[in-house]
Amino acid sequence: MTSVHEAAPSAPVPEHGPQDPGRPSAKPLSWAMLSRAFAVPLILGLVCFLPAVIAAQPGTGVRDSAYWLQLVLTCFAGARLATMILSTRRRLLQGVFWMFVYIAMGVAPFAQVVIGQTPTPMVGPRSDLVTAIALVLVGCAAFDLGALLASRRPLRRRATARSGSGPATAHRGRLRLLVVLAFAASGYYIVKLGGPAIFFTSRQEISASVAASGVVSDESHVGSAFLKGFGTVPALLGLLFWTRRLVTSRRARRSPSTVLVWCALLVLNAIVNNPISNARYWFVTVLVSLLFTAFPSSAAMYRSVLATGVIGALVLFPYADRFRYDSSGYRPVDSSSVFEPLATKDYDQAVMFANTVSWVDTRGHTYGRQLAGSALFFVPRSVWSGKPDDTGVRVGQWMGMNMTNLSAPLWTELWVDFGAPGMVGAFALIGYAAARTDRRYARAVSRDGPGPGSVLAIAAPLIAGYTFILLRGPLLQSVGKLAIAALCLLLVTSFRSRSGWRAR
Repeated sequence: MTSVHEAAPSAPVPEHGPQDPGRPSAKPLSWAMLSRAFAVPLILGLVCFLPAVIAAQPGTGVRDSAYWLQLVLTCFAGARLATMILSTRRRLLQGVFWMFVYIAMGVAPFAQVVIGQTPTPMVGPRSDLVTAIALVLVGCAAFDLGALLASRRPLRRRATARSGSGPATAHRGRLRLLVVLAFAASGYYIVKLGGPAIFFTSRQEISASVAASGVVSDESHVGSAFLKGFGTVPALLGLLFWTRRLVTSRRARRSPSTVLVWCALLVLNAIVNNPISNARYWFVTVLVSLLFTAFPSSAAMYRSVLATGVIGALVLFPYADRFRYDSSGYRPVDSSSVFEPLATKDYDQAVMFANTVSWVDTRGHTYGRQLAGSALFFVPRSVWSGKPDDTGVRVGQWMGMNMTNLSAPLWTELWVDFGAPGMVGAFALIGYAAARTDRRYARAVSRDGPGPGSVLAIAAPLIAGYTFILLRGPLLQSVGKLAIAALCLLLVTSFRSRSGWRAR
């Protein structure tokens, strides 16, 4: 993404060549030899073997247009994910995007089409599912087009000599203020819910404690969102900034006070951001952002996250809701096939898109109203009586569902508001922004980058992890923590060249 502080007269950075900041600098010949040996089985596994195994599963699905279109989408997403993994440049946001598409919009829906089961019933005609799959393909193509356009535009360096401005870095004093805010907000969150022990029970107990705390009303959940958001996000950001400082600064690793603060932040996050008391998608955000921050220049870590993420999402993720309910409410998965949970649990994105197509056919597009409700998530319903519910809830109510905590993938949100043209344009912009951010991140974590205090070196891994939540939707449920993270980053950001931490 282009910053307003860029200087036009500066020399552009070439897209290719030995100094490309996105390329790993260590042992390029060794990786070239390894990639050739790894490329064939990886591509065959993602594009051919896994779809073929799913196609061979027993089930009641019919091989109609939806089946073949879903197979095309799965193979296309698998090929693009393989490209991201095998790339000589680390592309955090693009890589996570294609990993989500391959899993949630490709493999899982394909298993549902083959087996003939879905986590959520489809209420409309089969043609609406065909339309939904086609729109996902079009959105992915638009994303790729935007990324291609971004790759054609050279990056420019900032001018610092005359203006005294530099890249965005964390101001030392304000970063300490963020840490104080993290301990204060998380401490209040812990006390409000009854102590640290409640965070190691279940999400059901957490929800009951939040309801009993008095911050939730029947009309609005804004208070609950702020309590959970400020209780978890500043703590995570503080840990990420301190982790980067330890990783990039030998002087920081020799400082007892810096190590002590990092240890305290680690303990704090173990309480408020552990996988027991938080949704699985949020813990994925915590884990991915921490790994990419701790290993900013590691090509092996980048590729491992993408490769093992597919296996974890397909094999472990459906079973990872063990702590959603207490022992009396937990129902273990009982299936004879590893693909059956994909057809019956969690991954309802494709079928919900089809249901949304049916809903729009009866109600019409909302022309930005749903997006406005998400952008103004902080406005309570007592003030805005006509504030729209999130898209998943509205479609679920139209379907007559008792449980309306349903997904609304980003394709759905854009389709509801703006139709096909708006969806295509939005995904092209998203692809463009993702590619530009990936390239700037690669520069930020290179040896020529701004050092330990680089804000982009923290923001890009955080957004990469949070991409799963944004793509899964609904937006109204996901923008709260993202807005709090943006406020915290604005708090610590400075463009003065001497305000950030230095690597020594």
